[in-house]
Amino acid sequence: MLRRLAWALVALLIGVVGACSRPDDSSRTLRIATTTSVEHSGLLAHLLPVFTRQSGIDVQVLVVGTGQALRLAERGDVDAVLVHDPEAEEAFVAAGHGLARRSLMRNDFILLGPSGDPAGVRGGRDVAQALRAIREAGASFVSRGDLSGTHEAEKRLWRAAGVDIPYPGYVEAGQGQLQTLMIASERGAYALSDSATYAAARGRLALDLVVAGEPRLINRYSGIAVNPDRHPGTRAAAAARFLDWLASAEGQRLIGSFSVEGRPLFVPDVGTELP
Repeated sequence: MLRRLAWALVALLIGVVGACSRPDDSSRTLRIATTTSVEHSGLLAHLLPVFTRQSGIDVQVLVVGTGQALRLAERGDVDAVLVHDPEAEEAFVAAGHGLARRSLMRNDFILLGPSGDPAGVRGGRDVAQALRAIREAGASFVSRGDLSGTHEAEKRLWRAAGVDIPYPGYVEAGQGQLQTLMIASERGAYALSDSATYAAARGRLALDLVVAGEPRLINRYSGIAVNPDRHPGTRAAAAARFLDWLASAEGQRLIGSFSVEGRPLFVPDVGTELP
């Protein structure tokens, strides 16, 4: 009897020690919110399997506009964000919701339009001048209208052009980047896009690139981990490991190697000065 009791106690202790030594399953899951452009371009499908294979961390992704991604992070609903609105990111960090911004990659915003180009802006390099011409021509323009990074950039460009929006012919889709471009394509309208989404989807769109290549159209993506002091339930270690990996030599190489039809869609951006 005593011997059986002793073995029972040993078994119980082994079970307790084993349970304490097992990693918390939640530490093997990371929740991120990111923009539609990062998802629709195919970049995440290129990166995440490699990270998960190396780290054992499963990444759950919520695909929303930058504004919504930051609101999710403010509530502690995600552990990190990949976003592209510098002004909103600075405010987010300054308010204590997130840790330091980390510049990870960049591409460009581009102005797209119908092949007929009713505003006559094709080939220009001054996006503000092009937007003024679109307004003066009364041409249709489809905006994302969703407080995303692209939408905020678009509003800044309209302000730089001295044009009040909305105007007759200006439509807010309230949709992600790809859906907005589909609507613009169907309507024969102009639209602002990130270059990656357009490159991945242009075969399905009746839209041409009309203006590109000026400094105001640089589109920089940053990673921010949610502040664990503000949200103790945040998976801070997993978030740090993911952002460290994206910023590593391997992560940057994989970002730079991602291409469509031989054309890279993102430029690695670690070590450059944030705006």
